Amino acid sequence: MSLTNNTNTHPSTFLLLGIPGMEAIHTWISVPFCLVYLSALLGNISILIIIRTDSSLHEPMYFFLCMLSVAELIISTTAMPKILSIFWFNDREIYFEACLTQVFLIHSLCSMALGFILAMAFDRYVAICNPLRHSIILTHRVIKNMGLAIVFWGTLLFSPQPFMLQWLPYCRTNIISHTYCEFMALIKLACAETRIQRLYSLTAAFLTGGLDFILILCSYVVILYTVFRLPSKAAQLKTLGTCGSHVCVILVAYTPAFFSFLTHRFGHGVAPHVHIFVANICLLVPPMVNPMIYGIRTKRIRERFLQVLTSHKF
Repeated sequence: MSLTNNTNTHPSTFLLLGIPGMEAIHTWISVPFCLVYLSALLGNISILIIIRTDSSLHEPMYFFLCMLSVAELIISTTAMPKILSIFWFNDREIYFEACLTQVFLIHSLCSMALGFILAMAFDRYVAICNPLRHSIILTHRVIKNMGLAIVFWGTLLFSPQPFMLQWLPYCRTNIISHTYCEFMALIKLACAETRIQRLYSLTAAFLTGGLDFILILCSYVVILYTVFRLPSKAAQLKTLGTCGSHVCVILVAYTPAFFSFLTHRFGHGVAPHVHIFVANICLLVPPMVNPMIYGIRTKRIRERFLQVLTSHKF
């Protein structure tokens, strides 16, 4: 292992094993991974183009959806090329600085994605609970400032990560049993006290996914209370229908993340490759599924997409 001595000792490179115990079928595993990545690229780019070119979709919900699509495109592109190079070419080496950059980008962008989902929940709350003031409250300037605040918060919250990892000594090994660089995977390689880093990781997780989920839950409690006070069943169903796509996005984002949290905290008997598969699902499946959800459930996006397809027929 090549070492570089600065303030602390760290390897010049790490080795990513991919999915330990399944190296023989890495090539086969790469097929669904590649399809997921291509679907995420196609879906999110299509969403961005459709919303950009269709003025009828220039509404707060779709602006936040654009922000979510951009974040998820960068998340996928940050992780997937290296994962595929491991599966296809057995190219496991990643520079120390590149590994720290990947850790920061993945965690900060995932935080931003959850923030945009929370912003979409706020949009639904205002649209249903205070519809007459929806356009007054969520102006273009407010939407822009909310987006910038989410980006700033995600960047600020996770900017200490690279420095925390940089200062740790790694004298045991430079082998990471994962498909990408992950904060806790690197912490486990350090031969030093990491209590502060672990506490920071839990705090950051609560301030992103945990706190966002609580706020989303509170908004939907108020939404449901408002909906069930409507006079007719038809009005209730129609109003709830406007939240359907967003609820599906919430489930796609939080269900695998919650399962991953449980398996890491309590599933000590779970095989390592299961942990890695779940981590990859959390990272790569939402960018693929979210555009499908809005493409299928949102009539205007669906019609616009079909219109683009039919106009390019040969």
